[in-house]
This record gives sequence, C-alpha cells and structure tokens, in this order.
Amino acid sequence: MPVRIDAEPYPLQIDISRSALVIIDMQRDFLEPGGFGAALGNDVSLLKAAVEPINNVLKVAREIGLLVIHTREGHRPDLADAPPLKVDRGDPATRIGAPGPMGRILVRGEPGHDIIPELYPIAGEPVIDKPGKGAFYQTDLELMLKNRSIETLLVCGVTTEVCVNTTIREANDRGFRCIALSDCCASYFPEFHAAGLAMIKAQGGIFGWVSDSQKAIAAIAAHGARASKMPFGIIEGGVR
Repeated sequence: MPVRIDAEPYPLQIDISRSALVIIDMQRDFLEPGGFGAALGNDVSLLKAAVEPINNVLKVAREIGLLVIHTREGHRPDLADAPPLKVDRGDPATRIGAPGPMGRILVRGEPGHDIIPELYPIAGEPVIDKPGKGAFYQTDLELMLKNRSIETLLVCGVTTEVCVNTTIREANDRGFRCIALSDCCASYFPEFHAAGLAMIKAQGGIFGWVSDSQKAIAAIAAHGARASKMPFGIIEGGVR
C-alpha cells in the first residue's frame, strides 16, 4: 500500500516496497582532509552536515529491509576509463590519479576512494563504482533497479549540484521517480546546494521532488507499521 511523503512541489504517494535509498559518493576523497575535494581548495567540513541525516535514514531503511545502494566516483588504476580532458584539469599535483595523503586521487582501491566509515555499506548493499558524475553512466544501476521492480529513489549524497543532480536527471529520463532529501545532500558551495534543489523541484517537479530526512523516516516508518500488522506470511504484493 502506498504511503504519503511530504515533499515539494507537492506531497505524493509512494510504495516503499518499490523504493530504494541511493547514497551518492559519500567518499573519503570528498569528505576528508587530504582528498580530492580538499585538493581543489574546498572546505570539506561543509559536506559533513549531510552525514548524520543520512545515517538516520539509513538506520530505518535497514530496519525494514529497504534496498540501499551506495555509489563511488573513481577510475581504474590505469585510468583507461578516465577521459583525458577530465584528468588534465587543474594543477598536475592534484589531478585524478596523482598521489595524495589517502593514496592516488579518485582511483578505485585506494583508501580515499572508499566510503566514509560512518556510512559504510553492510553485507548485501550494492556498491556502484561509476566513472562519471551520474550513477547510471557506464554502470549496471538501471539493471539492478529494474530487476527489483524499483519505482522510487530516495536520493542522498554529495555534491548536490553535481553528482546528485546528474543522477536524478538520468533517473528521470529512465522513468524513475526521484525524491532528493535536502538535509541528506550537501555542497562545498551553499548557494549551489540551494540552486541544485530548486532546479529539481521547479516547474511542478521537472526532475523530481525535494523532501528531507524526517519526512522520509516518517514515510518509511508508516510502511513498517503497516507491514507489522499484516497476518503472518503475508506482505504487500505477495507471500512472505
């Protein structure tokens, strides 16, 4: 049974059993000193604001068995999947593949490429390694979602205007309903965070909806309460 989630530009009904929590790029390279974000001159502490709200949603999602998917942006050690124009930007000492305090910057398998300990995936939670900004580009994310009959994505992560926004736009074009959780997203630039969310919900929700962690938790909890009242062996949409 659908549950209501308060959101902008208007509230909507979603089927939690056909929803997934997608956590975008909460990686050490972006959130910790010495990583790629800091190498570009950013204040990485600004991204920390999203960690606790994400963790709150993640806990209730795990409690009811909601599909949780994590993503990481990064490249093969030989950089064969990294476009030269992407690699060649900026100071050579801080480019993708350059050595840094947490290993080679944005390279798969290096410490900095991994997800921060506070939000680390548990067994059974898929991790999508993506070579681009969007989580659908050159990955099997779409196949994973369709195999599980997912309709709605609750989207968190960093940064709001880059990888979060790109992923939501990609998902919208593929027919998925997206809800960005505003306090579960963050940017190095507060004005870009606000603009990124505004673009998603503009014009009647041109790319999706914007809600927050507390409203998402309320919707997930409402689904869990309904499921707990069902007769033993029966779940929404089938038999347990």
